[in-house]
Amino acid sequence: MLSYCIGQRRVAQIQKTMKNMKVTILCLVLTLVMIRSMLGAGEFGTPETDLNLLHSGFIGTVSFPNRRILEESGDSETKENPNSYESFDFSKILVDDEPEDKKDPNIPYSLGPKISNWDEQRRKWLKSNPRFPNFVRPNKPRVLLVTGSSPKPCENPVGDHYLLKSIKNKIDYCRVHGMEIFYNMALLDAEMAGFWAKLPLIRKLLLSHPEVEFLWWMDSDAMFTDMAFELPWERYKDVNMVMHGWNEMVYDDKNWIGLNTGSFLLRNTQWALDLLDVWAPMGPKGSIREEAGRVLTRELKGRPVFEADDQSAMVYLLATQREKWGSKVYLENHYYLHGYWGILVDKYEEMIENYKPGFGDHRWPLVTHFVGCKPCGKFGDYPVERCLKQMDRAFNFGDNQILQMYGFTHKSLGSRKVVRIRNETSNPLDIKDELGLLHPTYKAVN
Repeated sequence: MLSYCIGQRRVAQIQKTMKNMKVTILCLVLTLVMIRSMLGAGEFGTPETDLNLLHSGFIGTVSFPNRRILEESGDSETKENPNSYESFDFSKILVDDEPEDKKDPNIPYSLGPKISNWDEQRRKWLKSNPRFPNFVRPNKPRVLLVTGSSPKPCENPVGDHYLLKSIKNKIDYCRVHGMEIFYNMALLDAEMAGFWAKLPLIRKLLLSHPEVEFLWWMDSDAMFTDMAFELPWERYKDVNMVMHGWNEMVYDDKNWIGLNTGSFLLRNTQWALDLLDVWAPMGPKGSIREEAGRVLTRELKGRPVFEADDQSAMVYLLATQREKWGSKVYLENHYYLHGYWGILVDKYEEMIENYKPGFGDHRWPLVTHFVGCKPCGKFGDYPVERCLKQMDRAFNFGDNQILQMYGFTHKSLGSRKVVRIRNETSNPLDIKDELGLLHPTYKAVN
């Protein structure tokens, strides 16, 4: 009768559909059984409890639009979620220890016990440990690059990301040039916070690593932008300290920006320890640093009024005691041991078009130093957007020289994305990267 009313073909279609529905229902039942077996019997083994567990599991893994709207509006329960990093009060774990006892202001500050025979001590140590000097870089000094940052997180949400980029950049340079690197996050002397924190660290590293010939200090806001440039070590064979600067500005004008201490070399000698001993007493925080700042402002050309900083103090020492220190200090301006970012970053594309890495100077700067940007602080001296954009560009400018070893480059200086610049090959060891950084000659020497 049914086939008479609606036709035999239509009956066949209905029967096929019902058969498919039975199969679908059977699959659904089997699926539920399997899910229940994986979840167990629930807290109390009731179907209602299992349903609640399933519901909460799906909510945790699926991003429903209405839930996201609630989260973005601030009405979400994530504010109370103990698993949420966004809502967690980090002051609960970032608690400082008890403050250290203040030192007697009547006792002159010093970095440590007076050492007067360091050259002799170091010579004996090197003789007893012959495997240490220059085994990585034949005919070049053993160098330890030192940098660091505060033990606390940055005061802005992206600062730590830029510190990570900066240390990655330094690690890359040290690796391709056979140098060691030390990253510090400990304040070794509470009296020497801020500008001066590097001095106790430098002294400790010089004394702890007699195998190191040169210690290279570099601020955290400075980046290598010429990965191929090797310092002219032969030029410094008779000096103990190398800084970016100009003799006329320091010795004649006493200009407080006549040199820069954001990137400098210090030879591991008794001379260096003596210099640190006379440099450091201007640094203890409080009244000593403030009074020293007034002296530096009065004596140095163009210096604003603020507490004593290590750079101004170095200019003052050299200008007033040139006979004692000047002959062993080399003020370098043939290349950018320190390159002020404001005059360099807008010329990167021009450099790429006209030159290649390896010059270290205005054609392709060794270091780009973001003085005044203060990427880890709350406030800088320049607009945040310009600083961060240009720091990204500087990082990519240097990183492209690393990526080219592996056949890639950044899509642009402002992009995090990379593109392939070289096809894969079945003979990878035959590849010669453009800058010769992948297998430098010194690494092949026994």
